[in-house]
Amino acid sequence: MAAQKKAKGLGRGLDALFGDAEVTPAATESAPRKKKTNKSNNDDKADDIKTPAEGGVIYVDINDIMPNASQPRKRFDEEKLQELADSIQQHGLIQPIVLRKSGKGYEIVAGERRWRAARLIGLKEIPSIVKELTDEENMLLAIIENMQREDLNPIEEAEGIRQMIDTYGLTQEQVSLSVGKSRPYITNSLRLLKLSEPVREHTAEGRLSMGHARALAAIEDIDKQIALAERAVLEGLSVRQIEALARESKSSAKKKTSRKKKQTKTADEKRLEEDLRNALGTKVNLCRTGRHGKIEIEFYSNEELERLLDVLMFHVKH
Repeated sequence: MAAQKKAKGLGRGLDALFGDAEVTPAATESAPRKKKTNKSNNDDKADDIKTPAEGGVIYVDINDIMPNASQPRKRFDEEKLQELADSIQQHGLIQPIVLRKSGKGYEIVAGERRWRAARLIGLKEIPSIVKELTDEENMLLAIIENMQREDLNPIEEAEGIRQMIDTYGLTQEQVSLSVGKSRPYITNSLRLLKLSEPVREHTAEGRLSMGHARALAAIEDIDKQIALAERAVLEGLSVRQIEALARESKSSAKKKTSRKKKQTKTADEKRLEEDLRNALGTKVNLCRTGRHGKIEIEFYSNEELERLLDVLMFHVKH
C-alpha cells in the first residue's frame, strides 16, 4: 500500500524532480564551501561539504558521484555520448543532475548520461541538486526520468515498468500516470518481455523497432519468432509486413490444430469406445496419434472416481 501512495506523488514527473533549477552556460564557479576551523582531519572533511547555491544547485566533485544501482538504462551509445560531451564542452551543462547522499559520496538519481559525458571532457565538478529519497523513490524517479526523456530502448523500458509493478506493487494505471504514457502503451510495452532473447537483443540494439517487436511478440512459436525477426533485420521488413506474416503464422498453426481435432475415428475405434463405455458406465474417449494414443475416462465426483477404480482393479486382478 505504501508504494501506491508514493506513486501518486510521482505523477508530477520531472517537475517534482528538478523544480525550476537551471544552470546557465556561464555558471562555472563552485558553490561556496564552509570555512574550515582548527579541527581534526575528519572534522575538516565534514566542513568541506558544499552548501546549496542559489536555486538549490551545488557543484559536486565528479569523482564523489557513483551510478545509480537501480538505473534501468543498461546501454549507452558511445557516439551519442560523445555528441553530448561536445555540446557540454561548447555550451556548458544547462540542467543539473539529481543526486542523493550515499555513504561518503552521492548516487545519481537522474542524469547519468550527462555525468558520463562530463567525465569524457574532464570536468572536475558538475552542477547538481541533492534530494532526500528512499530506495523506492530513487528507483521510481530514475525510471520516470529516463522514460519521459525517451532515453531507454524498448526492452529497458519494459523491464523498468515490470520492476515498478513487481518490486513496488504499482498497478498499470499508476505506472501510466507516473511516466506520462497511456495505459495501452504500458500494456504493449510489457508484452515485449515475452520475446525470446535473440529478438530482445535485436530490439535493444535498435535493429528492430518497438512496432516490430510488438508484432513478433504475437508469435508463440519461438523458432518462428526468431526466424521472422532475423528475416526482418536482413530484409528490412516493415512493421506491417511483420504483422501480416505473424497473422499467416498464427492462421497456419490454427489450421494444423483444427486438422488434428477433426481426425475421424475408425469403426473399430468407435466400437472400442462403446464397449468401454458400457463396461465402465461412463463416457470414454479414445485419442490416437499414429501408433500411440490415450484413453480418457470421465468422472464427475470423488465417489464415481472410487467406483471406477474398483471396477478397473477388479478387472486387473481377474
